[in-house]
Amino acid sequence: MPNQRYDEPTSQQSTDEPGQQHLGDSFADPNSLDDTKLGNAFDQSNSSAPHHHRPIKEVVAAPFEKPQSRKIFYLVIAAMVVLMLAALLIGALPRLATKHETERLAERHVDSTPVVEVVRVTRAKNGGGLVVPGTTTPLMESAVYARSSGYLQKRFVDIGDHVRKGQLLAIVDAPDLDAQVDQARNQLSQSQAQLDQQKAQLALNKVTNDRYQALVGRGVLSRQDGDQQQTNFQAQVANVAAAERNVEAFKSSLGHMVALQGYERVTAPFDGIITARNVDTGDLISASGASGGNAPSTLASQNSSGSQSGASNSSGASGSGSTLATPSTGSGNGGALFTIAQAGRLRIYVSVPEEYASLVHIGLKASLAFQEMPTQTFFGEITRTAGAIDQNTRTMLVELQVDNSKGLLLSGMYAVVTFPAPPGFASPLVVSGDAVAIRHDKPTVAVVKDGKVKITPITIGRDLGAVVEVANGLQEGDVIATSFTDDIVDGATVSTRMAKSQGSQR
Repeated sequence: MPNQRYDEPTSQQSTDEPGQQHLGDSFADPNSLDDTKLGNAFDQSNSSAPHHHRPIKEVVAAPFEKPQSRKIFYLVIAAMVVLMLAALLIGALPRLATKHETERLAERHVDSTPVVEVVRVTRAKNGGGLVVPGTTTPLMESAVYARSSGYLQKRFVDIGDHVRKGQLLAIVDAPDLDAQVDQARNQLSQSQAQLDQQKAQLALNKVTNDRYQALVGRGVLSRQDGDQQQTNFQAQVANVAAAERNVEAFKSSLGHMVALQGYERVTAPFDGIITARNVDTGDLISASGASGGNAPSTLASQNSSGSQSGASNSSGASGSGSTLATPSTGSGNGGALFTIAQAGRLRIYVSVPEEYASLVHIGLKASLAFQEMPTQTFFGEITRTAGAIDQNTRTMLVELQVDNSKGLLLSGMYAVVTFPAPPGFASPLVVSGDAVAIRHDKPTVAVVKDGKVKITPITIGRDLGAVVEVANGLQEGDVIATSFTDDIVDGATVSTRMAKSQGSQR
């Protein structure tokens, strides 16, 4: 059959090759013939490879064979699934083990007794000595004010200068005051002249009165004339007395002006050191001080709470002793010209707690430690006490004095004062601050005895930060919990474990 196409199957082919697909069946896949043609074209164009002419049956059947790449793809997917399953198992097994261990520990914790860390109550290591802070202040300190208004003509000292009593510190130029002094002198001179005139008139009246009285006695003049002259004489006596009093008044006024004029020379009230200078040459000076800078407060004193306050010598208590560290020099609003301190002997004010008040007395010596001189120890002596307990701070103010003739100590230095414990005085009990909790508005500790917790209220003496002193409520050797937890309730049964360190006990 010449017109039969090569790709059309014949009946002979169909019967001779049973089980083979007919070429027409390949049209079920629309791309199969194209794939076959492309494969044949590739084989023909590849000159390096021998040409193999496969039968049409093989060409038709090739598209229906499973490619090798698909097997590799499926193998990769299977491997990834296996790896993911393995990763899940590796991550899940430890979690399951941890969960079982946690449940086991929780069951054991429910059935077990809680363990509490405890410590024994001990006494302070310093033997009961009282340690309190203090600050040094000069034995004498004064602010020097001006009593005459004017301009500062000249100053002769500055901060840090040592001065002697009566030494000239500055001169104030007060021309208006000088004019008032001259006026007062002239008024005094005028009043003295008037007094002299009245005395002369009195002498004349006395002579005239004597003559009249003699003539009246002889009957030459009438008694009326004699009485008139007697009255004139007595009036002149009164005029002389008034003139004398007027002279005394002008003398007093002149003395006042001269005294104010004397304040133009500012002098030191005692031996000491200039600790503040608030004016400079040319500053305007008022009668209450300087119209240049806020004066630092002086005359350092201690109030009942132990803090410093200041008082000036003309305006009462005001200001704060801390301002002495920053003196102004010629700035504004009035104040002292200079501040002088006597530092040859220093005061130290401390506040002694109420429970120690009966142990301190005048004459008791205490050691003084200064941070700036850690290798040296100074000693001070109690010179006076307030003799009363401050109701707000529950402390008593105590003053000590220390010799500073060598000038090693400076005013304002921080000091740690240690009073020795008297013989037979027991050191106070101390506990850690973490062991104290507030229950029902009272400080309490958890005392553990025979495996039972007892919440015990205590009375705190001094709070020293890391530890506190216990005045009442505990005995030496008592076992207490180092801290409060949810397991610590009154009457709870606990197991104890002694703490490794009992903390700072001073």
